Amino acid sequence: MTGHGRGSHPTPFWSYHMTLMIRRLIAASVMGLSASLAQAQDGLQLLGDFIRSVQSGRAQFSQTVTAPSKDGQTPRAKTSNGTFEFARPNRFRFNYAKPFQQTLVADGQTLWLHDVDLNQVTARPLAQVLQGTPAAVIAAATDLRGLQADFKLSAQPASEGLQWVLAEPRTPGGQVQSIKVGLRAAAKGTELVSLDMLDSFGQRSVMRFAQFEANPALPAGSFEFKPPVGADVLRP
Repeated sequence: MTGHGRGSHPTPFWSYHMTLMIRRLIAASVMGLSASLAQAQDGLQLLGDFIRSVQSGRAQFSQTVTAPSKDGQTPRAKTSNGTFEFARPNRFRFNYAKPFQQTLVADGQTLWLHDVDLNQVTARPLAQVLQGTPAAVIAAATDLRGLQADFKLSAQPASEGLQWVLAEPRTPGGQVQSIKVGLRAAAKGTELVSLDMLDSFGQRSVMRFAQFEANPALPAGSFEFKPPVGADVLRP
């Protein structure tokens, strides 16, 4: 019923329900915003925890590289796998086992690429090639603030049981457009699970890590590299 007493104004039935609906929408929006903020905090917090607490790591990996589709054809995909190790700052090793043997080693000063089949080694100053790459996100950074100097970081919706952070290089014109980092909280600390990279040519590279081990005692020579005898050494 509506009130019609002196000094009062009638409150139509539809107005009451409209007010109730608006209140519910506002409550739902606030709850959604709170959930989004919590999710954003979780993703960035996990990345910060990973950078701060995981000083070294190793894992198995598989990598799938998909070229952009052309003329409506199915995109071409190539898969490789191997092992990965890193130690902060600026030291890492990727040993590709299949389909071709390759070794990528950063010793803190130089990035070495050894193609076993070609018996060829390419050496580049690490400072010239590391910025804006996935390795800069997972192995070079020593704190989240330092990483934010080189990347715009934003939390992404959780999926696949992972928290995701999108890292976009602040320096334009590089080879990498964006990097998505997938992380998971575990009993022994934050685990690196996935890297999803899109390059400037539209090529997508997805790397998945398994059996990730945080802070292992790595051998002293893990990140040393000496070109094999007889190998061609290129220094572009």
